[in-house]
Amino acid sequence: MKYHLVTLGCPKNKVDSDGIEMLLRGAQYRPTERPQDADVLIVNTCGFLEAAKEESIGVLQELSRRKRKHQILVAAGCLVQRNGAEVVERVPKVDGLLGTRRWMEVLELIAQIRNGKERRRLERYALLGESETARVEHLGERLVPALLGDPTLDFVAATPRPPVVAGSAYLKISDGCNAPCAFCTIPSFKGKLRSRPLEAIVDEAVALVQAGARELVIVAQDTTDYGRDRGEPNSLPRLLSAICHRTDDRLRWVRLMYAYPGHVSDELIEVMASQPKIVPYLDMPLQHGDPRTLRRMRRPSRLETVYEHIEKLRAAMPDIALRTTFIVGYPGETEEEFAGLLDFVRAIEFDKVGAFTFSPEPGTPAAELPDQVDDEVKQERYARLMEVQQPISLRKNQAQVGKWLDVLVEGEGRVEGSGEPLLLARSYRDAPEIDGLVLIPGVRGAAPGEMMQVLINGAMEYDLVGEPLVSETFSSRRSAPIAFSAAGNNEPVAHAR
Repeated sequence: MKYHLVTLGCPKNKVDSDGIEMLLRGAQYRPTERPQDADVLIVNTCGFLEAAKEESIGVLQELSRRKRKHQILVAAGCLVQRNGAEVVERVPKVDGLLGTRRWMEVLELIAQIRNGKERRRLERYALLGESETARVEHLGERLVPALLGDPTLDFVAATPRPPVVAGSAYLKISDGCNAPCAFCTIPSFKGKLRSRPLEAIVDEAVALVQAGARELVIVAQDTTDYGRDRGEPNSLPRLLSAICHRTDDRLRWVRLMYAYPGHVSDELIEVMASQPKIVPYLDMPLQHGDPRTLRRMRRPSRLETVYEHIEKLRAAMPDIALRTTFIVGYPGETEEEFAGLLDFVRAIEFDKVGAFTFSPEPGTPAAELPDQVDDEVKQERYARLMEVQQPISLRKNQAQVGKWLDVLVEGEGRVEGSGEPLLLARSYRDAPEIDGLVLIPGVRGAAPGEMMQVLINGAMEYDLVGEPLVSETFSSRRSAPIAFSAAGNNEPVAHAR
């Protein structure tokens, strides 16, 4: 028996897919890259934005069109939890739905589907009618089995995970979110915060390191809210300490993502600064820099608190890399409010900035707000924000020139034009998939997941250029640095990913 698994969306989905994959392998399923060779097709969907929803539907529809009679097609994840009825309606050959908190029951769902295919059903069920199998609903007239909602029992064991191939692994510490953000759909399908037991997380961290992880990336909808639902607020520092102490020296980096403004406590800063395995990097999505916009977003709007946190972080960790995310074109955002965001970006000087244009998601309060901003204005403001941030990012990267940095190898490529070998790596300053790279020309033979030390000899807006120490584990020759513009106006002469 074979399976083909497609994962869409954020790192939290990747963690759930890892668990699904290990359960399938434990049941003697083997992976295949070719959908036509699979007995079970699974798409772990994303439903965060309308664009992501349509991408998920498109992937499901393509697999549905080519699906063979014996194959089972399962739609899993966020879109299913958010709107399973629409999935059933738009994907004619989907056989089953698996919600965000029921991934650990994938084998039970597959068994239910097989049983349903083997016997002829005589009854017709209304939408969301109860099935004769406990805890399994059916959607639509085709009686598509669905495992949605919360499981009967908490999944308290460490999530089973496959071997870590490239040295970096995501570690999910909770699911759901208690924040009231007016633009966000996550609470509607992820539910309220549910923190995983500390021991289960630490056990999983140890297993990941034993499986090859050199870096653990801590993820959740809000990592800094970990433990609050268990009556233990501000538990993240204790969790991070436990991970650092229980793992051996093969683990080099622990990286923290998705911190919430106001929840970065003094205890957290102290643990980050004192534990050598925790890299001086923090991702804290702020969403905007003007108090009026933040209030309409139902986000923390006291910017003085943000400045205080940034000051404490930089005092404790002078080399810290700070990343944030902003939404431009939020309903009612005036030119004055957008200018306030730009002033905020200039004042803080974040190392990394991600930005999105506002997307009105059905069912959210923000979608019903007056004074929606035109798409053309959104795009223009996005471009202006990036124009302000790029020279800041370039200066931050140029400050690394002349330093020795440890890097984690991600893969190999070629320099465009010359065809020269190019090693692709990341430093502590770069989170996987969203930040830049350290480009190392003239090097081959280093495996993904290997760590080495490089001298930074060039900088661009998003990427660094480096030269490694001589090592017997890979071949290297001195070469001219990759061409880049000191003013930051040119694209790097390399294919970065």
